[in-house]
Parts: sequence; structure tokens; C-alpha cells
Amino acid sequence: MATTGTAGSSGTRTAAWHNWAGNISATPARVVTPASVGELQEAVRRAAGDGLKVKAVGTGHSFTAAAATDGVLIRPQALAGIRAIDRTAGTVTVAAGTVLKDLNLALAKEGLSLTNMGDIMEQTVSGATSTGTHGTGRDSASIAAQIRGLELVTADGQLLACSEKENPEVFAAARLGIGALGVVTALTFAVEPLFFLTAREEPMAFDRVTAEFDQLHAENEHFEFYWFPHTGNCNTKRNNRSQGPAAPPGAVSAWVEDELLSNGLFQAVNSFGRAVPAAIPSIARIASRALSARTYTDIPYKVFTSPRRVRFVEMEYALPRERVVEALRELKAMVDRSGLRISFPVEVRTAPADDITLSTASGRESAYIAVHMYKGTPYQAYFTAAERIFTEYGGRPHWGKVHTRDAEYFNGVYPRFGEFTALRDRLDPDRVFGNDYLRRVLGD
Repeated sequence: MATTGTAGSSGTRTAAWHNWAGNISATPARVVTPASVGELQEAVRRAAGDGLKVKAVGTGHSFTAAAATDGVLIRPQALAGIRAIDRTAGTVTVAAGTVLKDLNLALAKEGLSLTNMGDIMEQTVSGATSTGTHGTGRDSASIAAQIRGLELVTADGQLLACSEKENPEVFAAARLGIGALGVVTALTFAVEPLFFLTAREEPMAFDRVTAEFDQLHAENEHFEFYWFPHTGNCNTKRNNRSQGPAAPPGAVSAWVEDELLSNGLFQAVNSFGRAVPAAIPSIARIASRALSARTYTDIPYKVFTSPRRVRFVEMEYALPRERVVEALRELKAMVDRSGLRISFPVEVRTAPADDITLSTASGRESAYIAVHMYKGTPYQAYFTAAERIFTEYGGRPHWGKVHTRDAEYFNGVYPRFGEFTALRDRLDPDRVFGNDYLRRVLGD
């Protein structure tokens, strides 16, 4: 077991841990990188015996302090790789520290794919599912909803196997457990034979995309769009299955769209906007017209995901799908009448209802509105105003993104909230896996 740092009489502590966005940091008493499930179990038992809290952290792509601790920080990256593929059952079992990019590459080599995924693949599978990472889909749901089984190390160091048939009440909650129920060691996902998606990216006016939103959602397997604040412009993306063959963007086109415009130039204009906020509306008008329509076909992960190297802070809320256009129009009106200067586009996606206890789409068809601010730019005023709108519609914040909600609020918007907290009381009565964030969102 690789262990670094101690909290002895000298007060020596490990180096601070920072998340990807840089808005969260923590200084754990020790960091453990277990090389086996047995070592992880021992690390949990030892921490509990020492009176220390335990948190597992993936690649730090959450914007909340869900994984922050001053106790023992578990880094599961050594627990990685595919354990088993069952082609008859249509499943793959993978160790918890596996990065989604590595999983997608390995599955593609086996002629397999996840059904849906988010728009980046830098997270570990356990970190992505534990916080509710999702893409967009009319019929296909979040990554956590594709889980068919999981293994969980509980507060007493025991290894618990969970599925619809084995410990089903734990399975219902632990697919998206926010790290509150234990440390996930392995996940079994549903997979299917590799298929092709044809993507159609197209600029569209805000008034048109909102007026036609229900139709665009109904007609496409995966529909999403981005609205550029301070403009009436959007960029839409429609992904639908096709027979192929692969027809990816040309090398020059891909570089211009995905590297120059979406990363390199976007980084430069955001840095300029941070220094000269008054220029942002003009920049937004130019940027919103820079992307042109394009159509391409490829295997799923190459269509669903794209590189994201410009760092930002994000808030995202899930709303009842039938209310999202109303809420988005209210958000636009708020930005238009305010003195806010927003350089990042607003992202809108959808998800069908699922049966996961604390999924943002639990029990209801949902649509997501995500607001972003460039790293290092004050975001509180914008996020506060946006959150006020989202909560008026009974919004549920993404568990890994900035929000100010607490247990009382969640008890009102999640019908099964009490079911989750009761399970937590049973599995972790001493709050071995607790921290300040969980105390706020789940109560104590």
C-alpha cells in the first residue's frame, strides 16, 4: 500500500490537494493509494481506528467539496482496468479507479460501447457515477443509470456486492452515493455492440431553439444546445444512430473547431474578458458566430466527448423538462437587464427519468441548465441569481457542481431523500465517510 504523509505530534501534514478548477482544496492527514481491494479495506479500518474520516477522490473534476477531507484521502488510481466482459449478459466489470477515457478505448477495441456518456472522459468511473455525471438523451440516461452491479467497502471495512438481486436497497442508492455510503471498488456497466452516431452541429437563434425545443428533443436521440449570453445566438448539436461508415471531421476542420476555437482561442478571449469585462458582450457576439455548421459520423465516445482544456467553475441544475424553456428565458432576461458579464455559453441537455434514489433525474423527465464562469473570474453574483431562478422551478443541483442547497431543501425536491439518509445511518452511523459538504447536503 502506498501511503504518504502523517499527522503526528509534529503536526506534519501532506501537501494540499486541489480540484481541477482550483476552487476547492484540502490538506489530508495522509494519502493512501491502495494496490488492491484488501489494502483499501485495511485503510478504511485503520482510519476508523485512528478516528479519521475517509474520502476517495478521482481526478478532481467536481466543483464541490464532496471529496475533501482532513482525514485519509484514498486515491483509487491503482485500482484500474477491466475485470471481466460478459458478452452474453452485455456487461463489463471495471475497477473503480479506471478513467473513462481508458474504458472507452478498451471497449472500442472489444467492439463494445456504453450507450450514453457525458461530454468529457477525464473522470474515474467511480467519481463520475458517484456525482451523477450525465450527457444528454431522450431515451438513454446518465452513466450511473447504466450500472448493473457494484462493489462497496463499507465503514467497517467489509466488501458489499450490490445489484438488483443482491442488496438491492443499497444498489438503488449507491449507484449515485456522493461518497456517503462507502468507497466503490468496482462497477459493472451495461454495454452494447459498438455503433455509429451522426452528429449535426448547427448555429440557431435563441428564439427558434426555445420555440422548437420540444420538437428537437422528440426528434433526436441526443439533443443539446449552447446559448451565448449577451447574444440571441445558440449552437445546437443533434446526435443520432446511423449505419455508418465513419466519416469524422477532417484534420484541419477538427483542429479549427475543437482546438483553436473551443480551446486555444477560447482560452485567449476568456483571459482578455477577465482583464477587460466591458469587452465581453462584443466578444460573445463574435464568438457565437465563429462556429459553423458541420456533420460527421463516428463511434460514440468520439462524438459524445470533446477536449475541454479551458478551466472554469460550473453550476448545473436539473429541472422538470417541461419547465426548462421558461426557466432559460428567465435566465436570459436576468442577464440582459443586469450588469453581469458572462463569457461562457450556457449549456442545455436532457435526461429521461431514472430510478436512482438521489439522481437528479430520479422519478422525473429532466432538462439541465449549466452556467459557467472562467477560472479566476468572480462567479458568485451570477450563480446566485441563476440559482434563485432554478430553485423556483424545483431544481435539483448536480452533486458535483457549485450550489448552496442544504438537506432541508433536498428533502423537499427528492421524494426518496429520507430513504437515502436512513440507509446512510445504517451503513455509516459514525460518519467515517463524512465531511462538511455531506453534513450540509445530507444533514447529520
